[in-house]
Amino acid sequence: MTTTTLAVLVPLLPFLGAAAGLLLGRTAPGFVRPLAVLPTLAALALAAIVAVRQGGHASIDSAAELTPTGSVPIELALHIDGFAALVAVLVCFVATCVQIYSTGYLRDDPRYPSYAALVSLFTSAMLLVVYSGDLIVLLVGWEVMGICSYFLVGHYWETPEARAASMKAFLVTKLGDVPFLIGLFALATDAGSFRITKVLDTVASGGLHHPTLIALLLLAGVAGKSAQFPLHTWLPDAMAGPTPVSALIHAATMVAAGVYFVARLLPVFEASSAAMVVLAVMAAVTMAGSGLAALAQDDIKRVLAYSTIGQLGYMTGALAVGDRGAAVFHLLSHGAFKALLFLAAGVIIHASGTNSLAAMSRMGNLRARVPDAFWTMTVALLALAAIPPFSGFFSKESVLGAAEHAATEHTSHIPGAAGWIVLVAGVLTALLTAAYATRLWLLAFHGKGVEAPDHGRQPVVMNAVLWVLAVPSLALGGLAYRVLPDWFDGRDLTPTLTTSVLGTGVALVGGIVTYGAWRHTTALAARAPMGAVAAHPEGDAGLVEAEAIASHTPAYGDVASAADPADPGRLLLGPLHRHAATGFHLDAVYGALFVRPVLAAASLVRFLDREVVDTYVQGAGTLPRLLGAAVRRAQTGNLQTYVSALLAGTVVLTVAVLLVATGA
Repeated sequence: MTTTTLAVLVPLLPFLGAAAGLLLGRTAPGFVRPLAVLPTLAALALAAIVAVRQGGHASIDSAAELTPTGSVPIELALHIDGFAALVAVLVCFVATCVQIYSTGYLRDDPRYPSYAALVSLFTSAMLLVVYSGDLIVLLVGWEVMGICSYFLVGHYWETPEARAASMKAFLVTKLGDVPFLIGLFALATDAGSFRITKVLDTVASGGLHHPTLIALLLLAGVAGKSAQFPLHTWLPDAMAGPTPVSALIHAATMVAAGVYFVARLLPVFEASSAAMVVLAVMAAVTMAGSGLAALAQDDIKRVLAYSTIGQLGYMTGALAVGDRGAAVFHLLSHGAFKALLFLAAGVIIHASGTNSLAAMSRMGNLRARVPDAFWTMTVALLALAAIPPFSGFFSKESVLGAAEHAATEHTSHIPGAAGWIVLVAGVLTALLTAAYATRLWLLAFHGKGVEAPDHGRQPVVMNAVLWVLAVPSLALGGLAYRVLPDWFDGRDLTPTLTTSVLGTGVALVGGIVTYGAWRHTTALAARAPMGAVAAHPEGDAGLVEAEAIASHTPAYGDVASAADPADPGRLLLGPLHRHAATGFHLDAVYGALFVRPVLAAASLVRFLDREVVDTYVQGAGTLPRLLGAAVRRAQTGNLQTYVSALLAGTVVLTVAVLLVATGA
């Protein structure tokens, strides 16, 4: 087969698997699991072949006009460069791991057939975004992902948290998609085509008339899909969905789409210095704010959610300094270790019966209950904290190195301010990342107290997936910078000495300080009187995930819902902890600025409709009804009455005529 044919099959196979799974889910449930796993696995094999054939050389382009639309045609086009080839492999790899893991994690879920089909459709839509060479076709995949996320986040629709989270994810991402759509049409109008290659040619020739406006409109969509400030608030709430869904959304689809889109069209953004500075500020605020918020979360999945937001900020920061190679490198590295973090968290939740780090810190022997999750999550957390030689070190240092280069080596299209903003925020975030990674590891695996509940061994398939993902989390970074530079525009991915020492140094400081704070708070908690913990005014053990087999409440009572006195995050953040735990009250701000005014306007419209419009309509009907009632009273059915009325009317008319005539 030709490479183009193989590339077409890559997104097509998961789509066909989704359709077949939906059709056979009720009539032949035995085929559901094979139809969930095998098409995605086959797509992974084909994506790997496409990547090898592409080889990081000239892009593979192919197009066929989809429908005549006049001056700006829509084409079914492929544009596969080195970035697209590698990202497609990542998407298929993570999706395959998620599907295999889900066969054990949701083995008793009656809604598994629809879940598996939606995951396959989600994967197909992301692959369409990755391989598409036409902006409208890319937009179709972009929108299908939004719809799939709505259903997958709301998988446990019987819980109010899942319903609210799915609605919030859909609305917030759609809020960004509206300006994104306008920006796409403006871009195509200037370029005269939706083809990505023609758009890039137009940018190269200086044909964009309003580059700043177009770039900012597109950034609104990117902020929504990739959960960047200020449209990031939906992602932590999306943790109400099943844990494998969280792994898929955070590691390979949805949030990766925005970063990948900017990388694909980076020259469009580089055409405006103002847009690059905005991108840098957005990345810096996202990185630092999410790091502080992650350090204050009690729900293990919300910690990882804010971690994702921060790592996406690193990718956006790399793009803000004009280095899409570093951005995609970190996208690939992050995809591996973040999928591992979420799936390992699922095993921990499955074993402990709770999402709460406070509850886990009171469980003795939890580490022994989940040895596979302990070791693999340790690898993933070291990669997240960018400790060498784990994969996150190489990719994160490539971002910091790119920021240093932009800050010190002034170029015509990258403002030096953008480089300094990204560099300072990146170093600060490296400190915070190591701190919350260390905190999570200590609270989850080094608890002291009642023996952890035994809910039985996790399915073998779940633990096997963890070890598969541990391999790239450990080795991908070192492999990529030696073997894959051709796929990254030939960029040298070797970490620079200055940023490597600086980044690793602050990460070690963050981990050591957090460990010291944990030892201090643990000692204080050991000396605290019994019952003091449960009375803590800020107690919040987090939400128990819907799919957890058992709850911690029977075993721990009120203490499980209290704040953990051994939590080092409270000591490190001090008075900032309360604000960071709520995401710095952004939801409350949005509620005051947007939700309440909209609800007030809706109440006003309802009042006007009920009291004014309805009153007018009812009044307009009342007068004819009264006249009809009066006329109806005269209809007696008596002939003599009718004749008498006729004669009386004749006499009245005669007299009136005479009076008028006399007066005349």
